[in-house]
Amino acid sequence: MDIIKEFLAQKNIAVAGSFRSKEKVAYKIFLQLKEKGYNVFPVNPSISELEGVKVYRSVLEISEKVDAVDIVTPPEATEKIVEECKKKEVKYVWMQPGAESEKAIKFCEQSNIKVIHNSCLMVELV
Repeated sequence: MDIIKEFLAQKNIAVAGSFRSKEKVAYKIFLQLKEKGYNVFPVNPSISELEGVKVYRSVLEISEKVDAVDIVTPPEATEKIVEECKKKEVKYVWMQPGAESEKAIKFCEQSNIKVIHNSCLMVELV
C-alpha cells in the first residue's frame, strides 16, 4: 500500500503548527481533517483551544493514541516533535513542505516511523 494512503487510513491524527489565523496551513489542514471525519489533535504550546477543540502543548500531552502526526513547523521544531512521536509510538509522520530537515527524516527512518515529505497533505485530502 502506498504510504500516503496508509497515512490517510489512520483515524487519530495530530497536527502540529501555528493556528493564529485560518490562513495558516496548519489551521487549514486541521479543518480539512475534521471535515473528513478524522479525530484531530491540534498541537501548539501557545494556545489552549481551537474551534472548540483542546490544543495540546506537545504530542506527548495527548492522552489518546495518536496514529499519525502532520507537522507544519520550522525544521528545528520538527526535530523535537519527531522525538516526541517516537516516545508516543506514532507510526506515521508527514512533514509539510518547509517543515522537513534531513536530521528529522533520518530520525524517523531510524526509529521505524514512516515519513512523508516533499508533498502537501492538503493536496492529498481533496
